Amino acid sequence: MSENLTEKEHTVNENYRQKPRVAVYVCHCGGNISDVIDVKRVAQELSKYPNVAVSREYAFMCSSTGQDYIVDDIRNNGINRVVVAACSPALHELTFRGALSRAGLNPYLYEHVNIREQSSWVHKNDKEGATVKAIALIKAGVEKILRQDPLNSIRVEAVHAAAVIGGGIAGMRAALSCADNGLEAVIIEKSDSLGGNLNRKGKVYPSNRQAFEVAGELSKKVLSNPNIKVYLNSEISFVGGYVGNFQVNGKKSDGKFEKVKAGAIIMATGFDHYKPQKGEYGAGLSDMVITLPQFESVFEDLDGKKFIFGGREISSVAFMHCVGSRQIDGLDKPGKNGKVNDYCSRICCTAAISAANRLKEKFPETAIYDIYTDMRTYGMEHEEYYKSASENDIIFFRRPLEERPQVEIKEGKIHIKTRDILTMNEEMEIETDLLVLSTGLMPRDISDLVEYMKLPKSADGFLQEVHPKLRPVECANNGIFLAGTVQGPMDIRETLQAANTAAVKAAALLSAPDIPLDPFVAVVDEDKCTGCGLCPAECSYEGALVMTEKDVKGKKKKVACVNPALCKGCGACAAVCQPRAINVAGWTLDQFDAMVEAIAKE
Repeated sequence: MSENLTEKEHTVNENYRQKPRVAVYVCHCGGNISDVIDVKRVAQELSKYPNVAVSREYAFMCSSTGQDYIVDDIRNNGINRVVVAACSPALHELTFRGALSRAGLNPYLYEHVNIREQSSWVHKNDKEGATVKAIALIKAGVEKILRQDPLNSIRVEAVHAAAVIGGGIAGMRAALSCADNGLEAVIIEKSDSLGGNLNRKGKVYPSNRQAFEVAGELSKKVLSNPNIKVYLNSEISFVGGYVGNFQVNGKKSDGKFEKVKAGAIIMATGFDHYKPQKGEYGAGLSDMVITLPQFESVFEDLDGKKFIFGGREISSVAFMHCVGSRQIDGLDKPGKNGKVNDYCSRICCTAAISAANRLKEKFPETAIYDIYTDMRTYGMEHEEYYKSASENDIIFFRRPLEERPQVEIKEGKIHIKTRDILTMNEEMEIETDLLVLSTGLMPRDISDLVEYMKLPKSADGFLQEVHPKLRPVECANNGIFLAGTVQGPMDIRETLQAANTAAVKAAALLSAPDIPLDPFVAVVDEDKCTGCGLCPAECSYEGALVMTEKDVKGKKKKVACVNPALCKGCGACAAVCQPRAINVAGWTLDQFDAMVEAIAKE
């Protein structure tokens, strides 16, 4: 406790020892909740519930005004427990804990009840039922918080270094930003050079620079920075530890191992280009059907006034969008993982049109056709590429999403049949010398790392952030951050921005000598523990729970022992503990019993 607290604040800090006085706050969530749930009725009902001293409803509890209600009630009305009924705790749990802290109350004497996702959103057609359910859930939250003891954050010492897995532009940019922010950085790259997908011929937009030049420029900065180590030809063989104290082992091409200690890990493993299956839009049936990355490499080697490819003069080129993206179950063949790529790869439209424009500028006599589904030039000023293409007489055909153009090879020519939405669904046949498939981006196969680190993945197979707006580069795993296309399709500018953000997050995390962690971990009552050994077998986190011999009340006894830095508070151990010797702090079995009873009474 700070010595600068006023006498009143001292009293507030200690008032949890007094008779419980619970405050309940019901949020309208701008109509997301109040359009379905009768929030006034909910607040009135809770005001009659035992030990509830204050019950309010407000439009936006997460707003500064809403938070002020909480602070004022704690300071002026002797509130020593808080329940907020609102949206998902993933959004604003930290917001409300902060309000309790500002009022001088332990931030863990707070319970968040989700009545948006769990009530209003799932019962839109049953307003009465949604209201009754919300009341029951909040009463359960009150019963839980009545049995809550104040908790303290767990603090772990921090290694002031970041391990960056992947040496593409995201990894290099993240390492440089870490170094700029006072951290040591170690890049672990499996190939023999830095640069990743930019180690190729071809220009990138919007700078119109050669890809390998961009990669080379960053590589020089990385290799000359004294605070950055680079391990090439290194495969990750082990990842262990916890936030503040990770260990990453890299096996080098000479068979030796490098052991890297780091307080944070930045995932920058990048993406792979989609590879069309044989026959998909003519792929593999003719050398005149190539992917956009292949075209970029070929195009840079072209010289002279004629477009010569495959020993032939090319007078017409067609670009086909959405190859390997926006696929549909039952219409497209699934990949090796048994799934289709139904997401949009975002950058392909701009990349294809940029290439078409450069082709037209270099060989103005070439006829160019662009076959797209929806034109998504989403980036800042990217619409200019589309306008320039129209001015360059590139001919656009908009195909239906639910249909696939048919590609046939006839006498050395490529024939594309498609319906065109722009001409009232008229059937079109396009004859061209060269077909360029604008392939999408796919998540790189890092299944071994996902297994080692228990990393969350999105439905699309990329790594999943906690929240796209509030915590856009953070994993649910403490101390692990995402940089660039490891979490989804991005262009170069977005990738660099995301890498900078990940590095700043890592630097902020490691800025102090130790790191505070949430206290919701398993706790063992050694008096009740029988030493049966069932709990470690249920634990999914290596080293989090082990059996050890200890002196308990003067007797040697085998008991379960928890490493709080490794424990994730999942409760699997508590579920198999017959004498109920294990509880998760903040989620004890007694709390669960009381919550179930409160719901059962409704």
